[in-house]
Amino acid sequence: MPGTLELASPETDALRQQLSALFEPMMQSLHSKAGAQFNVDILREKPVQDFIDTHAQVLDAAFSQTAMSDRMRQRLQQSNYIFSGIKTFHELNEAFPSLVDESGNRKPFEQFLNDVRKIDETYNKNYLRAEYNFVQSSAEMAGKWEQIEQDGDRYNLQYRTAGDSKVRPEHAALNGVTLPPSDPFWQTYYPPNGWNCRCTVVQVRKTKYPTTPRDEAMQRGAQATGKDTKGIFQFNAGMEQKTFPDYNPYTIKRCRDCDIAKGKLNLAFVPENELCEGCKLIHQCYRDKTQKTERRRIEANRKLYDRLSKDSRYLDVEFNPESGALKATHRGHNEERNEGTRLERKLMNSLYSCGHSVILCDESKKGRNGNKYAALDMILDGVRMDIKSITKNKVHYGSAIKEKNGQLFRFNSRPDVHEKADTICIYFDDPSMFAPEKITMGYEYLQSKTTKGIHVRHIVCAVNSAKGLELKYFDFQ
Repeated sequence: MPGTLELASPETDALRQQLSALFEPMMQSLHSKAGAQFNVDILREKPVQDFIDTHAQVLDAAFSQTAMSDRMRQRLQQSNYIFSGIKTFHELNEAFPSLVDESGNRKPFEQFLNDVRKIDETYNKNYLRAEYNFVQSSAEMAGKWEQIEQDGDRYNLQYRTAGDSKVRPEHAALNGVTLPPSDPFWQTYYPPNGWNCRCTVVQVRKTKYPTTPRDEAMQRGAQATGKDTKGIFQFNAGMEQKTFPDYNPYTIKRCRDCDIAKGKLNLAFVPENELCEGCKLIHQCYRDKTQKTERRRIEANRKLYDRLSKDSRYLDVEFNPESGALKATHRGHNEERNEGTRLERKLMNSLYSCGHSVILCDESKKGRNGNKYAALDMILDGVRMDIKSITKNKVHYGSAIKEKNGQLFRFNSRPDVHEKADTICIYFDDPSMFAPEKITMGYEYLQSKTTKGIHVRHIVCAVNSAKGLELKYFDFQ
């Protein structure tokens, strides 16, 4: 488990500054509202939505380098948006009484803004630091849970602390608990189990460690989370596919069993209070936002299909109007009959089946000297990248990453290339060969061995799992 981060990376620092800058227009929007009561409809307004989006992006950055499926990533990002929206609701609600002075007169905006600056400092600096760390831990454990699920109960899970002097005594009580992944214990006591928790789990062979009696494990779990009297942190981020539990510091206990929190927006639901009303509105905003984004994506791919289907340089052009999937192959793409080509074709068809846009690129272009230019294999969802299929299991895949780093270097050195490529796709037709640590170790190998500089910044791992093709993203900044 990575150590505690404190919003120190350039990306998160820039987002944090942007968030602080957006606080003022959000308060300006609140100040412009008439009425003696707080109205949750303000959550729909653009300055507020911009603030929520940016806050969610700060939290999303906490797991930009964490390996997980694209579906899991999307679910965790949704969780961050909902959490950010409800937190923003509290900021606005807390700021609302400051609109008027002791005589009941509305304050000038500058005076009002000065009076509520403390809210920004408290919520979007002090609280945000702990929330960012919690999201990082939750996402790390959610990605790990996906790997655990693939093995089922083949191995047991063992709870482990960070093992240093900073481990809190109550979490040390859980160290060494060993149970199958299917045991209900992990629904409640899967880490993280509190703010800045650094605990983790590891898969262990059943013959190596004895299983902990379940009653004992539950007792140790209750002891470990005794200070969490409300049970806010007793959830499994991987099972629930959320960075925060539905019941968290900004919600109420009833949220645990609420249909809105479970995404069932089409059911009849009468909000009991402002928080419930605001929560429902935030979920609706997220659904509207994602539906709008999806419509734009499908329409863009439809237009691309119309263009490529009329272009004689492209073959096998197909488009699925329901999923927005598109595939096409340039006539100049290398089609040698070998295992690499077969796997490349299988990858393309799998990506298309999953709703992605995939184009196999021209690899035939030549320079003035008659030699072929270095080319990249594929454009996946608008991103140009090279493909490497893994056919042999290794301790890490540093050689493959280094090879493709060299290909990016050669491609980026072409005189006709103006937009540099920084992404590679590693395809695992055999899912047993994939492991996140083999990618991170491989990247570290690249950093220690390359003489051409680092050109790979993003790695997309396409894993042909039992659930179908899954994409797992690694970002190295």
